[in-house]
Amino acid sequence: MNAMHLLKLLLGGCLCTFMVGCCDWDDRFDKEFECVPAFKAVDTTRVLSVIAFGSCGHQDEHQPILGDAAQSGADLFVFLGDNVYVDSEDCDVFFEEYSKLACKPPFVRLVTTVPTVAVWDDHDYGENDAGKDYLLSNESKDVFMRFWQEPVGSSRFDHAGIYHSMMFGDTAKRVQLILLDMRTFRSPLSSGNGGYVPDSDPGRSFLGAQQWAWLQEQLRLPAKVRVIASSTQFAIEHNGWEAWANLPLEQQRMADLIAETGANGVVFITGDVHYSELRRQVFANCYPLYDCTASGLTELDEPVDNQFRIGAAIAERNFGKLTIDWQAAPVQLTYSVHAVGGGQRFSHTFSLDEISF
Repeated sequence: MNAMHLLKLLLGGCLCTFMVGCCDWDDRFDKEFECVPAFKAVDTTRVLSVIAFGSCGHQDEHQPILGDAAQSGADLFVFLGDNVYVDSEDCDVFFEEYSKLACKPPFVRLVTTVPTVAVWDDHDYGENDAGKDYLLSNESKDVFMRFWQEPVGSSRFDHAGIYHSMMFGDTAKRVQLILLDMRTFRSPLSSGNGGYVPDSDPGRSFLGAQQWAWLQEQLRLPAKVRVIASSTQFAIEHNGWEAWANLPLEQQRMADLIAETGANGVVFITGDVHYSELRRQVFANCYPLYDCTASGLTELDEPVDNQFRIGAAIAERNFGKLTIDWQAAPVQLTYSVHAVGGGQRFSHTFSLDEISF
């Protein structure tokens, strides 16, 4: 236990003014969000044909793209992280920033129209690029679960972190949605040359032992299509930014686990980078892994080149859609990117047979 963790325990879980400002975390259950939308319930008996998703939406910016997503015909919307930008250890700030999002008409329109689930990334976890060393991960989780109205009885309440899995539809058209937690258990990243550098230390992890063991069990369950939501990009070459490529042994471990469990139909949906793209990467002993990145809802940056990209990157406010054509033989999956106003900017179709053993 390091000195900071010991001090946190001695102060009852809250680091006070002389360090980071008294956060009053113990009073968080007396606080309320300014707006509380009536989230549309998630119906797991429903066959999923259109999954929409997006990331990196700043609560201080206009978000018309969420209104477009509400009209996209999606069966489900997945918020992939940086859903708000909090970056604080002050409980009041968490509630203030989440409230700004909750009061936005396009957000309300989306979550009351389309069933919604979420994972977090660093800025809504609480600190830029933070991992397991962030001192208030449990407290941050409490606010996350309240804001997204996680239903009573959810297994998310039974373990550290926010990882979760859901099954949709009947046996013939079953979609497994796996929501990873890329923050709570992540080891510190190695830095150099002005960015992060690959680290092949086998002791470092993205998911942690508990989440890896859980994921192995999930991938053994029967499903036709498996959508893995990771807040940071998976199929990507190292570029100095946060990504699975920073811990290449972990990246390969994922591909090995998919192969070991015989899990057919895996597709990744990711965010974080402030532009959208589709990538396809081949790992030893595994079928090609597609990674559909949708970012950002408000935040934009210049795309970074990578060898696995298919087509062009989209650097305008957008959301992504994964459409499953269950009537095609074989089943076809299409990733498309949609800008403000609903206009399609990118589309690529691949076969379920291509991502099966």
